[in-house]
Amino acid sequence: MKSVRFLAFATLTQLIFSTLAFAQPSEKPNIVIVITDDQGYGDLSVHGNPILKTPNIDKLAHESVRLDDYHVAPTCSPTRCALLTGHWTNRTGVWHTIMGRSMLRENEVTIGQIFKDNGYATGMFGKWHLGDNYPFRPEDRGFTEVLRHGGGGVGQTPDLWNNAYFDGSYFHNKVPVAVEGYCTDIFFDYAKDFMSEQLDEGKPFLTYISTNAPHSPYHSPEKYVEPYAELGTATAHFFGMIANIDENVGALRDWLDEKGQTENTIFIFTTDNGTAGGSKIHNSGMRGKKGSEYDGGHRVPFFMHWPGGGYEEELMIETITAHVDIVPTLIDLAGVEAPESVKFDGVSIRPLLESKDKHGDWPDRILVTDGQRVKDPIKWRKSAVMTNQWRLVNDFTKDGTVRHELYDIESDPGQENEIIKDHPEVAARLKKFYEDWWAELEPTFGDPARIKIGHPAENPSRLTGHDWITTGLAPWNQAHIREGDNKPENTGFWYLDIVEAGDYEIELRRWPNEGDVARVPLTGGVEPGEPVPGSQAFRTREGRAIPFTDAHLEIAGSKKSMKISAEDTHATFTVSLDAGPAELAATFTTEDGEVWGAYYAYVKKL
Repeated sequence: MKSVRFLAFATLTQLIFSTLAFAQPSEKPNIVIVITDDQGYGDLSVHGNPILKTPNIDKLAHESVRLDDYHVAPTCSPTRCALLTGHWTNRTGVWHTIMGRSMLRENEVTIGQIFKDNGYATGMFGKWHLGDNYPFRPEDRGFTEVLRHGGGGVGQTPDLWNNAYFDGSYFHNKVPVAVEGYCTDIFFDYAKDFMSEQLDEGKPFLTYISTNAPHSPYHSPEKYVEPYAELGTATAHFFGMIANIDENVGALRDWLDEKGQTENTIFIFTTDNGTAGGSKIHNSGMRGKKGSEYDGGHRVPFFMHWPGGGYEEELMIETITAHVDIVPTLIDLAGVEAPESVKFDGVSIRPLLESKDKHGDWPDRILVTDGQRVKDPIKWRKSAVMTNQWRLVNDFTKDGTVRHELYDIESDPGQENEIIKDHPEVAARLKKFYEDWWAELEPTFGDPARIKIGHPAENPSRLTGHDWITTGLAPWNQAHIREGDNKPENTGFWYLDIVEAGDYEIELRRWPNEGDVARVPLTGGVEPGEPVPGSQAFRTREGRAIPFTDAHLEIAGSKKSMKISAEDTHATFTVSLDAGPAELAATFTTEDGEVWGAYYAYVKKL
């Protein structure tokens, strides 16, 4: 049987090759991608928001080709992996934002690697959220300059301790560096420095600016909050974070003008999923928000401006498109070579962009998105099977049976009138596509992404509870570490790949080995950190003391335990390991038998 990808997209081949008739630019275009976090389609004044003002992004929209039926995943990491690889999220191993399911499999090839291999300098600034250890970090995946926070947001468990949007420290090409200022401003400033260096060297650049804003917790510089203060702290700071992004987008475009680079720069603005904080104000008539299988969860803005390629006048493309289309499209537009070993799930939509018609001459496509957010993918879970006209929306009822709903999105964009009984033939067609799609991807689900230990690129490896494999809620932010929650399901293990046989030192910690907190005993507590403007920061929780008495380690069939004293800051084990796949589980227990996972483990080959 031919693959789903072939069946879905073979009819597009002639259209793709027809683009060769368009003139290619005389030099490689620069590429700037700005993607924000948890900002939905309705969180822009150009999309009718009656309160929020985004004049700079609005101006960009009016000077761009706009994909108005553009779909991503309903949450962060899954969108990013598809945007950067051109592959369905579930194919890449990234179907969650935590629990080891946010790490991009080693065999995936990113846009960073593709453009680096074609002579581009590649920079990544802000939120990566596709793995914090080798071989998953952006600098391992083709990006030549990196400034990023850890995990899925500032202050999350893999991030540097006590970060909270203002000042703090970030990973600069693997090395922590102290910064001054607001996170979004810093990411844009570092991006401009990177691009300046490439201009001096005469190299084309691909710049990926991925803000953690406006993801919660909501913190914004006060001056951006003032116009929205009457909306309450959370919404006012959510909108303030977007207003700050808007100002940075405008400043970056002005900078490109000043440097004479606007003409030959493909400038993209988009977001990673539906709104998290703005749906009560304005959601552009859509049903659902972040995490939802309805359009409000995954239909987001996408604006592309490139004067040198003829994309500088407003054109609204209403044909359905998706995150998996972006890599093949940019390869096509930039005239670079695609890797021979990669077959994309998306296609180049260049014919649509150059059609000068909002519908374009384009075959009817079927696309799939879903929101798994579980340890292992579940068929039909929070999924949408989509065409230009139809949405087959699926999930489970309270009694565990599959719920299928069908909507005509053209006549019912708010998805209010379920009509599956009226169109059984449409539902059958979309179900069949999903069944084939799932059957193709399902064999890959049992191939977990494994952190490599004992590799020269990262030794020691810093493992965090964010990436525990667990059926519960992994401790994904530093408030969880401070509060010391020990629900029975909140322990887990890490999937590892032991690169080289030998002796390894494994240091288990409740508090990370960073700064002053590195000297806090395992049994000790920590004071709350300083607050910042907006909602409560992760670091402002008190870190409670826990009377641990023993530490336990299990790896590759070996089990060890040791006693903990009141002065011990860590428990260190030495083990001999063979090369190959392994699982590492680490816990602390009290005299009463209560169990906590070790939130941090430092693994070093001796």
